[in-house]
Amino acid sequence: MPAATPAPRSERSPAFVDDYLPALLAQASQLISGEFHRIVLAQGFTVTEWRVLASLAGGRALSTGELARVSVTKQPTVTRIIHRMVERGEVVRIDDENDRRVTLVRITAQGSRLVAQLIALARDHEAKVLEPFGAEQSAALKRALQQIIALHPADAGMPTEL
Repeated sequence: MPAATPAPRSERSPAFVDDYLPALLAQASQLISGEFHRIVLAQGFTVTEWRVLASLAGGRALSTGELARVSVTKQPTVTRIIHRMVERGEVVRIDDENDRRVTLVRITAQGSRLVAQLIALARDHEAKVLEPFGAEQSAALKRALQQIIALHPADAGMPTEL
């Protein structure tokens, strides 16, 4: 007897992950980020370098821990990347005026020049992703995501695998 062919996904009952917000966010992030990461790699950057430079773009200084959180990267990885980027002159370490135990990282003029083209490419990619939704729905989506982020504590810790 031949094996039964599974019903097309559209005819099956939806799986739990088809309507579970964290799964949907993760899938959307993976798909959209993956598209842009190909561009990042083609420009000669690693994904982590891009994330760190993009997080520092605009000149604000961040601690390594904050950089890890914002860039969605493990802190030891961020520490290694920062070391290489300091050696290349893309970022500098500075002392925190309020807490001598904390070292902050700031992008340099050279780092800003390097990331400027990638930011323009990222904005183009974002516009293409959001185009089917129109300006109003795109803005609402971003606001909703910003609210989700604001409502959940950053100190809850990151999982060991991403």
